[in-house]
Amino acid sequence: MENNNATQLERPLGQSEPRSEISREGIVEISVGLRHLLAAAFAFYVKTKNFHCHMTGRHFRDYHLLVDEQADQLFAMTDEIAERARKIGGTTLRSVGDISRHQRLTDNEKEILTPRDMMTEIYMDDRKLTGFLRSTHETCEKHNDIATASLLETWVDEAQRRSWFLAEITKEV
Repeated sequence: MENNNATQLERPLGQSEPRSEISREGIVEISVGLRHLLAAAFAFYVKTKNFHCHMTGRHFRDYHLLVDEQADQLFAMTDEIAERARKIGGTTLRSVGDISRHQRLTDNEKEILTPRDMMTEIYMDDRKLTGFLRSTHETCEKHNDIATASLLETWVDEAQRRSWFLAEITKEV
């Protein structure tokens, strides 16, 4: 018993024994996918909050509230993604630098954007995020990780709802 505890204490920070029936290879593959998703969710959250703070125009209140609601939804995903990676025995992001190294969505640092530009960019990023979610889902199915796949299905549905709202708005902006 003591030897088992000593081995656990000597394990590098963040590494743990698999906590499920998922193979070590599966844990690594799924964790990589989740790390990229987490970076995308954080980057998308920051961009969405930026647009929320800088929204202008005749539909200010509606767009301001919609974008804030969407940002909250993205931020809520971050904890669930990170916790899921840890639950299966993987690691996750550790810093802002780590986020920037793994994000696949581009930042927007322009000082002035029209509401149409903001909504269109959020729409396009949401579509990209949906693709990342689907790709990670395929990896989960490959390794029989039904719990992570189930979470991803919920997030795909949420992303499709966000895209639907944004698509309707960009038709008239």
